[in-house]
Amino acid sequence: MQTLEQQKIPAPDTPAAGTPCRRGQFNLLRWFSLGSFFIIAAVAAGLGYISTRFVVTESIERDSMLTAQFIQAIGDAEIRHASIGPNRTMGEMLDPREDNAYPDVTPQARAASRIEFLDHVEHLPDILLANVYALDRTVVWSTNPQLIGARIEDDDELDESFEMKEAVSTSYHEIDGERPEQKLLREPEYLFIENYIPMFNADKSKVIAMVEIYKEPTDLVARIQRGFKAIWLATLLGGAVIYLGLFWIVQRASMLLQSQQKQLITDETFVALGEMSSAVAHSLRNPLANIRASAELAQEIASQSAQKNIGDIINQVDRMSRWVRELLVSLRPINEDSETVDLVQAIDDTLSAFDALIRRSNLEVRFTPQTCPTVVSQQVLLTQILNSLFANALEAMPKGGMLSVDIEQPRSGQVRMTLSDTGKGMTKQQQQMVFKPFFTTKQGGLGVGLALVKRIMERFEGSVELTSQEQEGTRVCLNFKVATGGEYGAQHTAGRG
Repeated sequence: MQTLEQQKIPAPDTPAAGTPCRRGQFNLLRWFSLGSFFIIAAVAAGLGYISTRFVVTESIERDSMLTAQFIQAIGDAEIRHASIGPNRTMGEMLDPREDNAYPDVTPQARAASRIEFLDHVEHLPDILLANVYALDRTVVWSTNPQLIGARIEDDDELDESFEMKEAVSTSYHEIDGERPEQKLLREPEYLFIENYIPMFNADKSKVIAMVEIYKEPTDLVARIQRGFKAIWLATLLGGAVIYLGLFWIVQRASMLLQSQQKQLITDETFVALGEMSSAVAHSLRNPLANIRASAELAQEIASQSAQKNIGDIINQVDRMSRWVRELLVSLRPINEDSETVDLVQAIDDTLSAFDALIRRSNLEVRFTPQTCPTVVSQQVLLTQILNSLFANALEAMPKGGMLSVDIEQPRSGQVRMTLSDTGKGMTKQQQQMVFKPFFTTKQGGLGVGLALVKRIMERFEGSVELTSQEQEGTRVCLNFKVATGGEYGAQHTAGRG
């Protein structure tokens, strides 16, 4: 037969040959974080881009419309000022080559109105260049004298402007050195706006001249830049708020799912253990009872030297029977129907039950009953909790010590009971495992008491906390939910010592 050292035992975490490794679980929070970040970022960037383009387009078109209305209003005013008839427009006056084309208007009146109009155009604010085109695309006037008399050909934008019936055509772009009409008097700092303002005949049926305005509205550009900053800042903050809000919701949902998953696994584990334990317990009860009965009969007729061995058999059978009872109780499904329980009375009853053991162990108990709201629990389960905690505390102080019980209300809706002993305490490693089922620090213990305490407290929306120091003692805190509208426990004045 091989020894344990010679046997090849696979490591617990190593999958058996031919068994596929379990795939990693779906991480809801991680995938949501990545997916929602990219989606929200893309939507925010798209909205920001659309918003900024809209602001630019609307602002420039509004500025161009105002410029066109101003120029056309000046033209109408100069026609009236020169006493020219209402059947003539400024567009018909702009080409000096046509001064004799209209017999009803004197050349002097045409020239005077034209000069005054062009003077206003030349002194428009933020202007870079102004050109006036005749119907044959010849520059008849310009703020840059080098362009006067030049004929512009193959300019699609100019041709389209002569064909349109709108008040103004607007575009914004950079300098194009290949376009002869863009000989600006100064270089723009940023971009410039190019406006084609048509000048119509009297019945508005035909464009007979075109005023081209190049301008750099610095104030408008500054406003647009401030608008850009405001839009992108609002987009960034809005996207961040949406992302963080959704992240918080999904994080809470993920935590809740994980908690429910753990609870489900725990419940399934306890159900399986309960079924197994019930089968084992029922199978062991009759043999244990027969062994104990046989041992008692044998003890009556046994010799003095065998008495001790038979007594050990009886003690071990009793211990195993106690284990079976504890195991069945710990794995039994907990009824979630809550009751209103008087915590002070329950503590007082538990101390009375342990009174003989307390005196025999030479222990000092400090407990001053006080008025306390009733708590949410079950009378039977609360008694089981207190019995388990008091038994642990007494077993931790076999040579005497002090047992303290305190009740307080740390905040509204909660009652805290603190049980402290001066026993041997526990190490940090033991404290981390103390609420795990079947973990125990006691010789001959089963390790289900504190695990059951934790299950019962959590079932009734409470919690349990344990702190301990080696050779100094252990402190257990039970946090109960106050019963809504519950009556207050009876006032106790007698103390124990």
